Amino acid sequence: MKKLSIINKIIYLVNIVVALLLLSSYLLPFISPERLPVLAILSLLVPFLIFANIVFSVYWLLFFKRQFILSASILFLGWITLTPIYKFFEKKSVSENGLTVMSYNVRLFNHWEWINDDKIPEKINHFIQEKSPDILLFQDFYTLVNQDFNYKYHYINTKTKNNKNGLAIYSKFPIINSGSLDLKNTSNNIIFADILKGKDTIRVYNLHLQSLKLKTDKENFGQENSEKLVSILEDGFKKQVNQTTVFLEHERNWKGKKIIAGDFNNTSFSWVYNQISKNKKDAFIEAGKEFGKTYNYWFPLRIDFILTDKTAEIQDFSSFTKKYSDHFPILTKISW
Repeated sequence: MKKLSIINKIIYLVNIVVALLLLSSYLLPFISPERLPVLAILSLLVPFLIFANIVFSVYWLLFFKRQFILSASILFLGWITLTPIYKFFEKKSVSENGLTVMSYNVRLFNHWEWINDDKIPEKINHFIQEKSPDILLFQDFYTLVNQDFNYKYHYINTKTKNNKNGLAIYSKFPIINSGSLDLKNTSNNIIFADILKGKDTIRVYNLHLQSLKLKTDKENFGQENSEKLVSILEDGFKKQVNQTTVFLEHERNWKGKKIIAGDFNNTSFSWVYNQISKNKKDAFIEAGKEFGKTYNYWFPLRIDFILTDKTAEIQDFSSFTKKYSDHFPILTKISW
């Protein structure tokens, strides 16, 4: 520090704060938001913190300053302990027996016209037919007139009889059992369907965990002050904990092949993801490439996931940048 200029001393102090925040975030997967809900907010900032520490490391290296060690060492620790934020190599394999699965939060098919395009439902329909996944999971589903995705089997669940929005599972294979976990005190939910493919019964869960109600296109995320924003985030994280507990208790009773997919409304650096993904394979980690971004925001957020049991083989994974919703669709191919 003594040999640094005043400006570089200030920069290094900021560097220390950002580096410590990133280091603290490494504990998030192991700390329930019920204990420290305000700390859970860091899980949304991890991609930004990683990028900021990379910038600091490069900055100090350009000037041959040993201060680069701070961020570089913390980044290396994250590289060997965290789920990857970026994948350099994707996996592609060809198998006729693979099962293709797509998860897509369609934001009610633009029912409230968030996007200035009245052709959004038709564009989504065309995209679905083009990719033609064997199993299709929708979050923020909305029952439209004349809606046809050309699937023989489906299970659609809405929170109330008068509601048209909810969750949906479409399948090219028979659905022999289905149900809802009926999450309380929320418009979000978790549903499941047991799908018969050949001699195999595969349980498919469709999750839409508590929304954090962030308006990413508004100043301060649509809240009048930071205190209100923090309060809303804390409440959302606590609800996600309860919903995760309900899911895990239900999932524990199923011992067969399974797929867990949907909109977790949280990142892979969170307690929620850590709990749900235990003893499972993440399709993006197994076969994805680059950031695997699933949310339409300026920095990479991966909050939509497709997970499988450990016996499955992930043959490929894709995240599409179709801007028909505030989420991007994800698609994977799975075999057992």
